[in-house]
Amino acid sequence: MAGGSLQDDDEGLNEINIVPFVDIVLVLLIIFMVTTEFVQEKFDDYKPPPNVPLQLPRAATAEESPNKQLLSLAINKDGNLFLNGNKTDLDGIKGYVTDMKARGAKLEAFVAADERLTHGAVLKVIDTIRLLGIPDVAINTQPMEIQ
Repeated sequence: MAGGSLQDDDEGLNEINIVPFVDIVLVLLIIFMVTTEFVQEKFDDYKPPPNVPLQLPRAATAEESPNKQLLSLAINKDGNLFLNGNKTDLDGIKGYVTDMKARGAKLEAFVAADERLTHGAVLKVIDTIRLLGIPDVAINTQPMEIQ
């Protein structure tokens, strides 16, 4: 038989070698474990400033919101407004956003408001942010246990 193989045609591959498959799965597992640590460290940075006393409302769908360039706003129970931990007002926010946009920064807003504030006070800040050209606005809440 010219050009024939040394194996018998009736004998096929009876076993599957899973060692390469297990090696690949273990490498992927290690990669996922390492990247999960980096992602968790990144989420820890998006909390309201510690110098602003807030009692955040609870929401069943609350989760962390990762951002690229964060504009952190906090409103305490007295209605005082804080921008990145510094006390300010709406005009201060407008000036800061205009300055950052002139520098080419892509901003996303993260609003933390005390639950005892009126809806209108919080909406006024969010509306101002959106009018300044920042469409991505997240509201900080605490997770709530669902029974």
